[in-house]
Amino acid sequence: MSNFWQLFFSIIIALPLTFLTLSAHSSPILITQITASNFLELRVDKMRRGDYQEAIENFNQAIALEKDLAVAYSDRCLAYLQLQDYHQAVTDCTQAINFAPDNFEAYLNRGVAHYRQGDYSAAIVDHNRAVALKPYDFRAYYNRGLARIGNGKDSKAILDFNLALIQIPRITSLLLADIYNDRGLAHFVLQDTQAAMLDFNLAIRLNANDYRAYFNRGCTCGRNGDDFGAVRDFSQVIRLNPSNAQAYVNRGVAQYRLGYHLGAISDLQKASNTNSLKAGYR
Repeated sequence: MSNFWQLFFSIIIALPLTFLTLSAHSSPILITQITASNFLELRVDKMRRGDYQEAIENFNQAIALEKDLAVAYSDRCLAYLQLQDYHQAVTDCTQAINFAPDNFEAYLNRGVAHYRQGDYSAAIVDHNRAVALKPYDFRAYYNRGLARIGNGKDSKAILDFNLALIQIPRITSLLLADIYNDRGLAHFVLQDTQAAMLDFNLAIRLNANDYRAYFNRGCTCGRNGDDFGAVRDFSQVIRLNPSNAQAYVNRGVAQYRLGYHLGAISDLQKASNTNSLKAGYR
């Protein structure tokens, strides 16, 4: 996988939690036994507030009381994903699957963990199972498409993004933008820059504040020899994300090609002042 893809591969996967409604009302004080479900309820607010380590403690307490509670392992995986502990996330999802072999969310989440570990083949296997369990859920197709791009030039990624677009609710414009953006990346990998450009245009139309889509379209302009378009798009990236060093580099390269040498030097100097410089523009 090229440095370009390592930097700009979008991975925006929605992993919703099933939130439990907690009610409060006046009632007599009773001495009751604490159950695993009580601890699962406690984790809801902590996950919402981003207190992932505390949520994990609640999951641990629930599991201590009910060791075969598949949902506790599956949901604890989400907390580990947020903490970037992908090994433990895989372990938890595997345990959830052992207790509940048809746990769609466990396969989906384990696929995400494998993807973030760079094990794209394992991610594809998990998403294949997720698709088989819920062929109407766009997330499994979308995640599998991302994993297929990670694996290299795989035209099936485009099919997966198409299927995700068919299944996704129309009201979710930001998610639609992500899918068009990533399908554009798949077209770019397959060197179909015309199709890539169409998808990046759609992504920007749906989400005009997504710097990734501008960045990707700028790279496509550069590959097509449209350096004016590249300067335009990388300028948008810098406006939306001023600390993006690679955007300065790429704009500097495009300006140099256009003969704007002072602008190119200025951009390269700005890029050198950040610590996120990575190769990307070709």
